[in-house]
Amino acid sequence: MTTTTLPKLGLPASVAGLVLGLILAAIGVVFGFIQGLSVPVIILTGIATLGSFVWLWRFVIGQFISSDKREDGPSEAVLAWRQYRAAVFGVIAALLIFLILSLTVEGFFNVWNIISLLILLTIVGLTKSLGRHFEQNRSAFIGIMVLSGLFSIGAMNIEGFASGINIKSMLLFAAFLGIAAVGQTLVALLGGLDLSIPFIIGASNVGLLYLISLGVPPWLAAIIVLLIGAGLGVINGILSYRLQGQALIVTLGTGFAISGGVQIITSIGSAYGGNVFATVPSWLSNLAAMNGSTLGLPIPPAIAIWLLIAILLIAALKLTAAGRYLYALGVNRTSANRVMISEFAYWVSAYAISGFFAALTGGLLLGWSGGGFIGVGDQYLFLTLAAVVVGGTSLLGGQGGYGFTVIGVLVLQVLSSFLIGIGLSFEWQQFIFGLLILPMVALYARSPHIRTQI
Repeated sequence: MTTTTLPKLGLPASVAGLVLGLILAAIGVVFGFIQGLSVPVIILTGIATLGSFVWLWRFVIGQFISSDKREDGPSEAVLAWRQYRAAVFGVIAALLIFLILSLTVEGFFNVWNIISLLILLTIVGLTKSLGRHFEQNRSAFIGIMVLSGLFSIGAMNIEGFASGINIKSMLLFAAFLGIAAVGQTLVALLGGLDLSIPFIIGASNVGLLYLISLGVPPWLAAIIVLLIGAGLGVINGILSYRLQGQALIVTLGTGFAISGGVQIITSIGSAYGGNVFATVPSWLSNLAAMNGSTLGLPIPPAIAIWLLIAILLIAALKLTAAGRYLYALGVNRTSANRVMISEFAYWVSAYAISGFFAALTGGLLLGWSGGGFIGVGDQYLFLTLAAVVVGGTSLLGGQGGYGFTVIGVLVLQVLSSFLIGIGLSFEWQQFIFGLLILPMVALYARSPHIRTQI
């Protein structure tokens, strides 16, 4: 009879799991006394923590590790460790975050937060073990698992988190991010990046209200801003194509130029450079207002617009020749060019679409805020990239899609609402936000290569 051991540790896997579970339970008991919890609650929590951790450990590690030796290579234990070490590191990261929060946030260590931790650990285990049965859409499966876990934890710990008004609020802000991330997704599928998105958002936000204040009919001003956004995207596409490999620097440079130019124009004769104050048309306010309505339904039109865009774009990428050509270019430009697919046309078109939807996002944010602010798009510099990556789309091109980005957007929005709901300061929000994104991205084993789908 052989004994299952952890590679390089020399310990039986069951013993190692029991030891780690006891350590975790002991830490919980100490914090329980520090927080002043009752003794029965501390005991029950310790038992639940120990039992849940040991079960998870056996499920993730013991079920897959065997000590059988292979004549032609590493043992099964070593191979299993290589496969599941991301899950182990995810568990360790979650425990460290919980420990830090328990030490620094008063009242954080309680029964509901411990249950929340166990849910997170279960998600880590399930995404790594069951995810292998969803090879075709593994990123989507993992994203949905994380989204479900985060929402469940928020509903248990934060009063009103699962209420209709909060769900509507999360969907509205997710719509802004989702629309802004349309172009970033298409550009990423080609292997590029567009860092001008936040600058175009801010410029269109200010420029639209500025044109309206000059007496331009609001509908015409909106069309002009959208066309200018698309035109700026064309410029980005042409410059970045001619300077291959420099898309990041080119788009960042054009973004600064766009932002500075708009501030120069709008500051002429005004003491408020970069900001414009005027009356926002009621129809524009309705598009992005929490109390806005769509066809008589109490749903902000921005959410419906995002839903329509998502359906059309996902269908276009999956069902049309143009969508398949886009993936083909992302996989191998040389091969695509040899079958007469124009790399230049698709590259410039992707950046034009990116500029258009960035301008649309800026206009919608104007309806939400009621004023033009040049810095309104600053947060989208990181968030559009994070949504694309967390969703499972490769920044190297050829893998992923907008459906994955939608999942990434929802994960980020629910996470953001959760961190705000538990009362963390902005600094702590940024810290936790980054730490949780890293293991989520590490867990995303990409779907089968797109070459198998063309």
